[in-house]
Amino acid sequence: MKDFFDRYIHNRLAVIGTAVLLLFVIMALFAPVIAPYDPYFMDGTAVLTGPCSAHPFGTDNMGRDILSRVIYGSRISLWVSIVSVSIATVLGLILGVSAGYFGGALDTVLSRLTDIMFSFPEVLLALLIMSILGASLNNIVIAIGIVYTPIFARIARGAVLSIRGSLYIEASRSIGVSNRAIIFHHIIPNILSPVIVQVTLSLAFAILAEASLSFLGIGVEPDIPSWGVMLSNGKDWLELAWWSAVFPGVFICLAVLGFNVLGDGLRDILDPKLRNVEN
Repeated sequence: MKDFFDRYIHNRLAVIGTAVLLLFVIMALFAPVIAPYDPYFMDGTAVLTGPCSAHPFGTDNMGRDILSRVIYGSRISLWVSIVSVSIATVLGLILGVSAGYFGGALDTVLSRLTDIMFSFPEVLLALLIMSILGASLNNIVIAIGIVYTPIFARIARGAVLSIRGSLYIEASRSIGVSNRAIIFHHIIPNILSPVIVQVTLSLAFAILAEASLSFLGIGVEPDIPSWGVMLSNGKDWLELAWWSAVFPGVFICLAVLGFNVLGDGLRDILDPKLRNVEN
């Protein structure tokens, strides 16, 4: 663990990515304190007001403060991304580890199932799931979680196949250790490195997916302060009020960039091949 923290502290990408994401986490946790206005408050005297001292990010076509809505929107984006990726990670590990460890017909069926899901573009598959479940915040979490499950399943399966024949696993089998114990004590701990890196990258893609679905009008409800909803509303007012779409877009870019940079940093830290090259 000490070796990991030493490499982490000296990895510029990981530190920068963590700092950016900590700012978003603080913003989401303390939104009621940080936001200058109620995100739902409509001021009829300040419709489409440009950035000023009273409204640093301006107001939208309903007189709502964009800065406040952007701050509260971080709650939606982070919650959707964290919960959906958690669902995808758990399901992907179950499917991938089962397929890689037991092999045979189970591996064939699960592998073909993931191949079928990979044949659909991510946003298209999420649209299909949302059309079945209906538009709501909980359903968008489920849709994104299902969409990203095959990614974790494939990563877990490949990692398990690479260590399944290792001597310590064969030795555990020879002394009668159960499959369950081998999986939880030997398999999963040794395949977490690529999974952790993929988690950070998938969190970035989940934010984009939520924003895309909300932008298309099938994500969260239109009145909820979501970055995607704000982009969708702001696109109709770009000529008169560029700030209504630009600021939510900037925050989406920063959040995605933060997760991607953190993922690249963790990959450099956790990948033994890259560490050997550096040494």
